[in-house]
Amino acid sequence: MQALLADGNPDTALLFDINGISRHLPGFLDSFLGFLGEYGVPLSSLAVLALAWRWARRRPGGGAPAAVAAVMWAGLAAGLGLVLNVAVRALVQRPRPFVTYPGRLHLLMDHSANGSFASDHATFTMAVAVGLLLINRRFGAIGVVLAAFEGFLRVFMGVHYPTDILGGYALATATSLLLAPLAMALLVPFAHALTRTAARPLVAARAEEPRRRAHVAAGREEPPRDLAA
Repeated sequence: MQALLADGNPDTALLFDINGISRHLPGFLDSFLGFLGEYGVPLSSLAVLALAWRWARRRPGGGAPAAVAAVMWAGLAAGLGLVLNVAVRALVQRPRPFVTYPGRLHLLMDHSANGSFASDHATFTMAVAVGLLLINRRFGAIGVVLAAFEGFLRVFMGVHYPTDILGGYALATATSLLLAPLAMALLVPFAHALTRTAARPLVAARAEEPRRRAHVAAGREEPPRDLAA
């Protein structure tokens, strides 16, 4: 019935429909989902980014620096998307749904009444996802699932309209894809330069690590060499 109060706007009607689900769930589950929407899913995106970095620095054949540079761009694109979204929200100045419809939404947690379009959380999680898709489908797919779940949760929590989420996705995708060539042109040489510094372990795993892991797996780990020999 809440959707009938949405003045025929499908965006608002969908907001009421999704947020209305929270009224039928136990309070502890609402609180848990609210925590996921505010903190849990974005932190999970960062965890996937960290796993992708761990995978990238172990790329064989000298490909680690370029792969790590791509992971760097996924993180930087997420940060840049958030910065660009500050300008978008200032330009659009769309009130939060709980401001426009006071008392008609079930808010899962207190939230500031700043601009609603576009969603920072949607922008961040999708920028990470798109950036990872450029280098690894598995990590990228996990990122996309997290971003989709985050978008649902932000509407479920009553803090964003569905179009706020779509706007965040669009901003994130455009930022990640359009600026990727320039970013990689700068980051790949930077990552290669790091391999010649003390920061090399952050960019490329030691060459002997794969061989050592193979020996461990076979049950015949080599004894440590005498460095004085």
